[in-house]
Amino acid sequence: MLDLVVRGGTIIDGSGSVGFSGDIGVRDGRITAIEDVAESGRTEIDASGLVVCPGFVDPHTHYDAQLFWDPAASPSNLHGVTTVIGGNCGFTLAPLNPGDAPYLQRMMAKVEGMPLSALETGLDWSWRTFSDYLARLDGTLGVNAGFLVGHCAIRRAVMGADATGNEADPSQLEAMKGLLADGIVAGGLGFSTSLSYTHNDGDGAPVASRFASDEEVIALCSVVSEHEGTTLEYVTDGCMQGFTDEELDLMVAMSRSARRPLNWNVLTIDSADPDRYRAQLGASVRAAEHGARVVALTMPVLVGMNMSFLSYCALNMLPDWGEVLGLPVSERMAKLADPQTRTHLAERAASPDAGVFTRLTGWGGYRIGDTFSSANQGLTGRTVADIAAERGSEPFTTLLDIVLADELRTVLWPAPTDDDDESWRLRAEAWQSEHTLLGGSDAGAHLDRMCGAPYTTAFLGDCLRGRGLASLETAIHMLTDAPARLFGLRERGRIEGGWHADLVVFDPDTIDSGAMRMVDDLPGGSARLFADAVGVHHVLVNGQPIVSGGQATDARPGALLRSGRDTETVLVG
Repeated sequence: MLDLVVRGGTIIDGSGSVGFSGDIGVRDGRITAIEDVAESGRTEIDASGLVVCPGFVDPHTHYDAQLFWDPAASPSNLHGVTTVIGGNCGFTLAPLNPGDAPYLQRMMAKVEGMPLSALETGLDWSWRTFSDYLARLDGTLGVNAGFLVGHCAIRRAVMGADATGNEADPSQLEAMKGLLADGIVAGGLGFSTSLSYTHNDGDGAPVASRFASDEEVIALCSVVSEHEGTTLEYVTDGCMQGFTDEELDLMVAMSRSARRPLNWNVLTIDSADPDRYRAQLGASVRAAEHGARVVALTMPVLVGMNMSFLSYCALNMLPDWGEVLGLPVSERMAKLADPQTRTHLAERAASPDAGVFTRLTGWGGYRIGDTFSSANQGLTGRTVADIAAERGSEPFTTLLDIVLADELRTVLWPAPTDDDDESWRLRAEAWQSEHTLLGGSDAGAHLDRMCGAPYTTAFLGDCLRGRGLASLETAIHMLTDAPARLFGLRERGRIEGGWHADLVVFDPDTIDSGAMRMVDDLPGGSARLFADAVGVHHVLVNGQPIVSGGQATDARPGALLRSGRDTETVLVG
């Protein structure tokens, strides 16, 4: 008798091939039979009228901390994600020197939007090595999870406070190479780093990796080449604004030094600036010409993100805005009330220097969330454009008047400026490139600002009942087999005999993401954005249900993915 049989569903196997009707048999966590399964199962799932596909692979998450208090990796689990990759952008929680936990907590709170209270109370911070960190997670997980080794933690462990503001000397670089090798031998999937101007620590200083020389970065990538089943991930200024020649050269050198693919996050596509995204994809073409491989992660949906003039958010990234929004509240309010400052901020936000952040400048499209003053009573749910028309004022002026009346506490929901038909046509075009990969959810980060985890169900719903920019078979391939192959995940990403039984059973007539809402479930009493899934009936990890009847279970069948054992080498060059 089999452990499980999923009967009568439309099987879409992840390869991109046309779906077919059939059954799937599972024993000991693996797929043993496909199509016609005569043997009965201890548990049977009736999938009549439903689609059965591989579990989704999210290639860019920051679940490094959340998995300690939420091993289910919610809400990704509800949306069919069975494998997550963490340790991105150079940010990991190990290695960790005694006494460095407060620094790392404040850095992660600033750079990845993880509430400080959750980081302080949800983890005990007792590990030291990367091996210790992985061991703490092994055997506890609801989903499969693998982790890159982050540059910032390595630098801090070797150089201490000198990691900020200084290049490494030769002995320090050798020590870093040793720590990276130790982390990969322990199971780390490779190396991640950031040179992006958007990444600053809890003191407002650039994160440690931003002080690394090109020679340091390339030397660390060379360590990756010595270990099976490894990869690279990288974030730089060009990911936001378009790559310089120097950034392109470094990306090529990194991939060639590691002899592994390099993925970067995140490619945004806007019809107002189509040359930028095509030039960014040109990095991949250039890499291929030089025996390297560079892959751009790009999201297939527009992720809603709230903003506030009171706390740090993406508005701080607009040119010259950070200087104003970083002032004490009383001074900040005085500046925002000043007509000259308003004019300057509006002009700078619309300037070429804003790069990808110009998508935040559709002021009239901002929808008002929570308000806190009598002057703003009744504005919740309305757009700034409607309110401005009613008041006879400009949208930007109206927006600032609203937030000042609330002493900056107003919750704002921007409407991105790139939600037009041509931008979506360009996205569909980009998805066809061998140089792109769907992903970039940042799940586990920016918890009170955004919720990217539901991109899988939202994308499938859009393909089936919305814009229809990809066939269902193609969409599932892009969410399953494509990321699994880039990371070399052994026997995951497809429905194939002998492979791990990571499966999703969903209703094609209803699959979608539910609306975002705030939930108060984080350690330390802080809240996060959350979205339920619609139409996802069952999610299986290694043959066990982590979602059954649309509800999360308490099962913890996830594997801690270790390089070499659970991944195979994807060579380049």
